[in-house]
Amino acid sequence: MKKITFAFTSCVLIALNLSAQNLHVTYRSKLNFPGQTLANVWGYSAGGREYALAGGSKGLIIVDVTNPDQPQQIVQITGPNNLWKEIKTYGHYAYIVSEGGQGIQIVDLSGLPSPNLDSHFYTGDGVVANGIQKVHALHIDTTKGFLYAYGGSGALYNGGARVFDLKPDPYNPKFVGKFDQLAYIHDGYVDNDTLYAGHIYQGIFSVVDMTDKSNPRLLATQNTPNNFTHNTWLSGDRRTLFTTDEVNNSTLAAFDISDLDNIRLLDKIQSNPGSNSMVHNTHILGNYAVTSWYKDGFTIVDVSRPDNLVQVGNYDVFPSASGGQSDGCWGVYPYFPSGTVVATVISAPNSGGELWVMTPEYVRACYLEGKITDGFTGHPLTGALVEVPGLSPANRATTLADGAYKMGQEQTGYFTVRVSKPGYLPQEFTVLFQRGELRILNAALYPAGALKVEGQVTNKSDGQPVSGALVTFSNFGGVWETGTDASGQFLIENLPPGIYDIAAGAAGYGQVTRFNYKIAKDLTLNFSLSTGYKTIQGDQPGSKSRPAAWPNPFRTSFEIVATGRITVLDQFGRNVATHDVPEGQEPLRLGAEWPAGVYFLRYEMPGERPVTEKLVKM
Repeated sequence: MKKITFAFTSCVLIALNLSAQNLHVTYRSKLNFPGQTLANVWGYSAGGREYALAGGSKGLIIVDVTNPDQPQQIVQITGPNNLWKEIKTYGHYAYIVSEGGQGIQIVDLSGLPSPNLDSHFYTGDGVVANGIQKVHALHIDTTKGFLYAYGGSGALYNGGARVFDLKPDPYNPKFVGKFDQLAYIHDGYVDNDTLYAGHIYQGIFSVVDMTDKSNPRLLATQNTPNNFTHNTWLSGDRRTLFTTDEVNNSTLAAFDISDLDNIRLLDKIQSNPGSNSMVHNTHILGNYAVTSWYKDGFTIVDVSRPDNLVQVGNYDVFPSASGGQSDGCWGVYPYFPSGTVVATVISAPNSGGELWVMTPEYVRACYLEGKITDGFTGHPLTGALVEVPGLSPANRATTLADGAYKMGQEQTGYFTVRVSKPGYLPQEFTVLFQRGELRILNAALYPAGALKVEGQVTNKSDGQPVSGALVTFSNFGGVWETGTDASGQFLIENLPPGIYDIAAGAAGYGQVTRFNYKIAKDLTLNFSLSTGYKTIQGDQPGSKSRPAAWPNPFRTSFEIVATGRITVLDQFGRNVATHDVPEGQEPLRLGAEWPAGVYFLRYEMPGERPVTEKLVKM
């Protein structure tokens, strides 16, 4: 007995399609800032020009990046000398906060590109007069015109969010309320009077109705995957909240918040699984999450299917190191009208802080989803691995309790998908991945084992044994074959459990085929052959006979006797050959020039329904 395995030609491409280090992002330029570090970065656009606002340890750095190949520093505005700097804008004003104190620095950007810009520090008014000092982070509800300052110290301090009205005079904010029911807030996102706060030490995000600033209403809380919630950002349709956890081996996560009484984790993703990398800040731009990952630089993730996050771009702005800890890329800003992206590196070896300027290409992901079951029981399999061998671990998925999985990849084309689970025989399938397209692949795995199948092949007309007959068992795992001895007996050993197409035939005889035959234990099978090439019985009792390809499986070529049109398709549905056969023609021989693989013959015979038969060339 011999087992023959065959590989489809397209699958060899996998070895040639390993992920590049930097994907769908083009480097344009870089500025170094010796003697100081850089923290977060934001952007401002006006008068057809674009400006990066970088948080230098010595103050706000404004860089004209309108020409991304030749960025020009406009000015650095002195601020507290401190590593932490966070920046946001409202109208033509920039707001900068720092752990170094001095409250909220406000810069009027309307004078750009002149370096002579008005600025001052706001430290509070009314009940918080002179009481705003250290602030860790901020966000601005641009829809309603309120600034939210998080963490820090000073008047009415409990580490929560303090709220300031910008509408009357953005240059001179007015304190209007706070939210500190859950104490310290590290960072957060606010839109239309709804706050999505990241409580880093409690490992949760909260959703808060801030309509009444003097009496905020807590709506919901939710733990995040790594229980160290750093940053939040809302999807455009307001149904999904994205979060980051600032710890080693962390994830970007997506939560369904459409029902605050039933918040659900949809999916989570790592930039470089197994590297121990730490995520920092994420921003949502349309259907993409643009996220800083410290030592991994930044990534672009297609989030159009938030329950199936797929990384489609990345750039490592900190190539000198990898792994965990908070060194490398602090922040990334993706909102310039031109599409330019800027990213900050805290401190590069021997060069201080860095501002990188890049041009991204936003491409859609290719999706694969389905369910994996036990081939014998039909029950879902938990913990089955679905992967494209040779690609990043980020392109893998593990089935859930219901057997379902969801995965995807950036690369397009035909790829081998492997499904495996300990104790079961793995299966491989060829799948066409296309941008923005969902492919469904359901598969059944069969328990590992080694079975024995024996039997006899006889002549149907007289019951005499047929020696030299070929008996084959084939499925996507390969082909097992053996021949009969002088008494027509055959034996196949070490056959894995599974569902097979079984064929028995001999020169001068027809071929008997049994399709989708389940083999779960040792058994005996007998076959009776008729002379000639004319027929194989139809699948249903009383159905008409149909032509037969002999031999099938085949190594070099096969013969068929038929009248009408014969169309040959390959495993991808592409036409290989079409033959119009008149009545009485000699047997048609095909297949000699075909590569090994799976083919399908479609018979269109006068007066009968079309019939399709599977062929295997070994």
